Amino acid sequence: MTAQQPLAYDAFVELAAADPAVVGLVLKGSRAHEGMTTEHSDHDLYVVLADGATTALTRFTGHRTPELDLVVLSLDEFRAAGMPGFERYALARARIVLDRLDGGIARILAGKARLDADEAFQEAGGWLDAYANSLYRSVKDDRDGHALAARLDAADSMRFLLELLFALDRRPRPYNKYLEWELARFPLPGWDTGVLLDATDRVSGTGDVSTQRHLFAQVEAVARQAGHGAVLDAWGEDLDLMRPR
Repeated sequence: MTAQQPLAYDAFVELAAADPAVVGLVLKGSRAHEGMTTEHSDHDLYVVLADGATTALTRFTGHRTPELDLVVLSLDEFRAAGMPGFERYALARARIVLDRLDGGIARILAGKARLDADEAFQEAGGWLDAYANSLYRSVKDDRDGHALAARLDAADSMRFLLELLFALDRRPRPYNKYLEWELARFPLPGWDTGVLLDATDRVSGTGDVSTQRHLFAQVEAVARQAGHGAVLDAWGEDLDLMRPR
């Protein structure tokens, strides 16, 4: 077999599990999310090698087919993967196929699923300011008759809001594909999942100002309770435009 030839997932797992250089196999993506697999789903697999190990499996580095995508990397590289970055959520909800480190791979994944307290606080402050900025722009756009701009800014604001809410819970935000899956299994504390998703859908699709303002009222209360009042107060009188009338 070569990295260019089609290779089945089960066949590769058997091959990798027989190689002592491999200390972990981690499956991410739709096949690690129960109920999300379709006929188009491939297998996204991390192959974690002992640091300094030599193995012929490195020939599969970059292997990518409709059936199987492989990321071959050292244990040190795996510890750093997605920290921070877009890959962090994928690893936070990944499924362990092989762990030769007596739970070491599981501990690494658990660490990726939980943001450090200082990191989460700093990120939340930044996302809160970005959310307020897009919300403010959307409401002004609507007031001034710029309907398209109002909807676009509203949609942007929801991206920032979701980042904020997950950061407040010290979690990486899921990809849009997995948002409903994530919230159905791991709700955000203090938020009704159905209400939040309905508001997200309405604001993203229509830019409805009333919905935006009522949602902001909830966000403001939560953000102030979490210690981010200074970020909001910096908006001064502009907050009046964002709050419910």
